[in-house]
Amino acid sequence: MKIESLPLSAEQPTPDVAPRRRTKVIALTLLAVALAGAGAYALKHRAAPPAQAAAPASAVASAPVQELSARDIARVETRALAVTLPVTGSLTPLSQATVKSKVSGIVLSTAVQEGMDVKAGQVIAQLDPAEARARVAQQRAVLAEAQARLALARKNMSNSASLLKQNFIAQNAYDTSANAVDLAQAAVDSARAQLDLARIALADTTIHAPLSGVVSKRLAQAGEKLAPDSPVFAIVDLKHLTLDAQVPASDIPRIHVGQDVQFSVDGFDGRNFAGKVARINPATETGSRAMIVYVDVANPDGLLRAGMFAKGTIVTEKSAPHPLLPIGAIRQDNGRDVVYRIDNGRVVVQPVKLGLRNQDAGLVEALDGAAAGMTVLAVPLDGVKPGNKVKLPDAATATTDSTAPARKG
Repeated sequence: MKIESLPLSAEQPTPDVAPRRRTKVIALTLLAVALAGAGAYALKHRAAPPAQAAAPASAVASAPVQELSARDIARVETRALAVTLPVTGSLTPLSQATVKSKVSGIVLSTAVQEGMDVKAGQVIAQLDPAEARARVAQQRAVLAEAQARLALARKNMSNSASLLKQNFIAQNAYDTSANAVDLAQAAVDSARAQLDLARIALADTTIHAPLSGVVSKRLAQAGEKLAPDSPVFAIVDLKHLTLDAQVPASDIPRIHVGQDVQFSVDGFDGRNFAGKVARINPATETGSRAMIVYVDVANPDGLLRAGMFAKGTIVTEKSAPHPLLPIGAIRQDNGRDVVYRIDNGRVVVQPVKLGLRNQDAGLVEALDGAAAGMTVLAVPLDGVKPGNKVKLPDAATATTDSTAPARKG
């Protein structure tokens, strides 16, 4: 028996087919939700490692970089460091003289004027020698008369000696003639001395420079009548000067003969002059507690002049060449001296061993732990700590590991 099934109407599904379709739809929906959840879970866990790996890079990228200026850093240089004491004073000639006339007379001529150089022994003025020449002639005549009297006295003594041997005269007569010879000899010696004085007076009518130097004053003119000891010229020797520097008495123990002195004077901008401590006055100046230190200054070119005011320093201590650090760069770290060194853009702690300090110059020598060319922080900066990144100015470069000194201990 053949059973034929009739087609079902779309509007009227059979009761057993509808539940099966709903079951498939629900299953497919659950499967899709499950797959979506698994995919999301897998994507979430698959992206986590790269995020974690990138965390340090982002943290580094977000770390602040401190930009430094040229005043914040210092480049270490190696040179000698000196401790100095500031001084001021005036320059005075080591040798100077006021030339005076030794004799009276009228000035016939003067050969030099103010500002002219003179040599020792050079004729600088001439007095009228007529009167002096007359005195020389007079004393020459007196000497000749005395010599004639001496010759006569000697002849009389010779005759007296012959008569005494023959007992024609007494001993007293002979002694008288011998005494006359002694008196005549004394008169000759006196006349000769007076002639020498007259000749000296004649020579003194020509006035010579007693030293080499420069004429600073002309005190007599041609035609003037000079008395003995009248001033004619003032001469100063500018080749050697003395700086009379006032130093507080409390600093005198630091001063020693032979110490170097550097100074400058107005009108010579940018030029320094040198000298050495020659003497120290043992007493303080009246009305102050300062003592005078005399500095010997060589002036071969004659640029410096007497009376100039000088400002300078006395080198009281001097060290051998060492790397020099700014005093402001020194820090304390667990009881040791350190500086902050810039190495490849980062701040690094560098221990140092310090030596001589110069507070005026703001420098201290590094006996160990620093090298020439090293870049350090010159001043304390807020927020800049070891390990921080820094950016140097365009004109400066940080030192590399090869130039950085090795730590000890």
